[in-house]
Amino acid sequence: MSRIFITGSTDGLGLAAARTLISQGHDVVLHARSRERAAAIADTSATALGLVIGDLASAAETRSIAEQVNAIGRMDAVIHNAGIYLERSRGETPEGHAKTLAVNVLAPYLLTAWITRPDRLIYLTSGMHRSGASTLDDIDWKRRPWNASQAYSESKLYIATLAAALARHWPDIFSNAVDPGWVPTKMGGAGAPDDLEMGHLMQTWLATSDDVAAKVSGGYWYHRQRREAAAEVNDAGFQDALVGRLGELTGVRLFPDSKT
Repeated sequence: MSRIFITGSTDGLGLAAARTLISQGHDVVLHARSRERAAAIADTSATALGLVIGDLASAAETRSIAEQVNAIGRMDAVIHNAGIYLERSRGETPEGHAKTLAVNVLAPYLLTAWITRPDRLIYLTSGMHRSGASTLDDIDWKRRPWNASQAYSESKLYIATLAAALARHWPDIFSNAVDPGWVPTKMGGAGAPDDLEMGHLMQTWLATSDDVAAKVSGGYWYHRQRREAAAEVNDAGFQDALVGRLGELTGVRLFPDSKT
């Protein structure tokens, strides 16, 4: 059985994945943004290996999350599930970043750097990543007028690209991006047309399966099928430029032995 950490596991896809993995006998570490959110899943956390608390909009709290996870022990897999959708304004994190960028991209980047490296990494992206701009001049939305949909699309382009960059730089692990589809969660809305179960079973399969098909890296997945991602995702130049930019914004280098 595997030990898996799942960010944003108090509701939606993250909670569904956690419950599925626990029912299969795996050791799951849950994550809640606050103690209030943690209290809402007391029935699930009672059967989990552990629960860590922290707000991914804060780099300091993200560091604390990583420390809490590492204190539990090395994970076999990490599912970067947490994300926010259409924020009404840019917002501002304690470090001054746009909230969408901080939660959807900077936090998983930092957790990837700070959590003891697992065997498998799964990052949730979206089909909307294809609408993301490939320019990295203003990824923190400091100059452009705020556009919530565009900011979300760009964040999902960046996270899919990060997954692919990790597959290239860390060949000893499996790193993949998953598009769960437009599913009926709190984020997606009750009228979303895609299959909620298929939405979360994709990441649980990649996190734990011994199937040869699951032991791959650099994939962009939708409902147990590999799909073609936007061209930027697999462009080594764009990957390195993005990782370099994220390093500048966070002060943390993900690949210290390279120029990135």
